[in-house]
Amino acid sequence: MEASNVPALRQQGAVTAPSAGPKSGEYLTFRLGSEEYGIDILKVQEIRSYEAPTRIANAPDFIKGVVNLRGVIVPIVDLRLKLGCPSAEYNSFTVVIVLNVKNRVVGAVVDSVSDVLELSRDAIKPAPELSTSSVDTSFITGIGSVADRMLILMDIEGLMSSAEMGLMDAAVAA
Repeated sequence: MEASNVPALRQQGAVTAPSAGPKSGEYLTFRLGSEEYGIDILKVQEIRSYEAPTRIANAPDFIKGVVNLRGVIVPIVDLRLKLGCPSAEYNSFTVVIVLNVKNRVVGAVVDSVSDVLELSRDAIKPAPELSTSSVDTSFITGIGSVADRMLILMDIEGLMSSAEMGLMDAAVAA
């Protein structure tokens, strides 16, 4: 499988230093079902077409398995299953976003990748606070607005390094 042309998608540039709340910068947008999400482009290593991973015994359903990416064994997480979305079929649009999270390579299966958008701080609103315990909004950093599109901005590093994912050592995740 060939990697997509990430340099065309990934436009290197100055990004503000991390701060509390959503920050301006470039976001890779992708779809999970009918919703559109955005993640910090600086966490993206490459985008690959989906290939069936090797299943790992006793792994949670959202961990689809592992693939060998140029000699590196990469765990593959289906974000639809992890985030409780209705399961969709894998098709020609299904891709794996290869992420570099806390110096560890992890793949995230998404329905499709849209584009890279630059969002100013004014275009990002705080994530809603929901008082129900059945909805985990801790990995949502904000809601981005671009024209008529709304993007759910995710803390992909926080999600992938959370203890429940089991992908990072406790020392690395801290």
